[in-house]
Amino acid sequence: MRELLDAKKSTVNTRIWSMWPTVAEAAASTGNFDYLEFVGEYVPFTLPQLENFVRACELYNVGSMIKVDFQNRFYVAQRAMGCGFQAILFTDHETPDEVREMIRMVTPKTPQDGGRFGFPNGRWIKYNPELSQMGYAAMNRSCVKAFMIEKKEALDNIEEICQIPGVDMVQFGPNDYCMSRGWNVADHKKEVTEAQEHMIEVALKNGVAPRVEISSLEEAEHYEKLGVRHFCILDQMDILLAAWKGTCGDVKKFAEGLDK
Repeated sequence: MRELLDAKKSTVNTRIWSMWPTVAEAAASTGNFDYLEFVGEYVPFTLPQLENFVRACELYNVGSMIKVDFQNRFYVAQRAMGCGFQAILFTDHETPDEVREMIRMVTPKTPQDGGRFGFPNGRWIKYNPELSQMGYAAMNRSCVKAFMIEKKEALDNIEEICQIPGVDMVQFGPNDYCMSRGWNVADHKKEVTEAQEHMIEVALKNGVAPRVEISSLEEAEHYEKLGVRHFCILDQMDILLAAWKGTCGDVKKFAEGLDK
């Protein structure tokens, strides 16, 4: 993922809820994704399952991202990086100081970096504590750090957040944003669109990659005109619910009609 970002390449990913590695492997095998995002904020998981998720991605040379909760973000982010995740998506940060603190916790503890992340043994160093410490620090440093801009306060602070060294990517979260303002999304669509476009504009101005969640090619084409090159398309649960409510619902109605 770091190579793609540094080369200014576009990326496409989808969101995975299941910790069954076969799901990640099946998605990766399509060849349609640059990385898979495990939405750890939404579902239960164990540390061995995180390792297996990453292994499934690596089988197809596909990157991996984990979306983490705010409350235990330090621990989960560091453990996920140790498992081999190439990117972390952080949620619910509101202030520049919170963002700086988070970056410090996943930045290597070296004189030049000034972070707090040490040298833990694990998958990403192949369980070899004799690895070059500075080589490890460079690998640690390469982790892509993405932040959800999903609170009113975060959007108010978007200029300063995008100027913080280490912020690689941002994504707007309409549901949390509206909730933080006491709104329903359906009642404030114009304001939500304006807020997202403002985030995109500020991010691009400051050299930060904006990512958008989409459900169609038409949406991708729309956001490309705004300068967006990173697309998160669909979601495992959305895909399942669309089938369960759509085709499955149609058959259920048909079957009920047979009983009348």
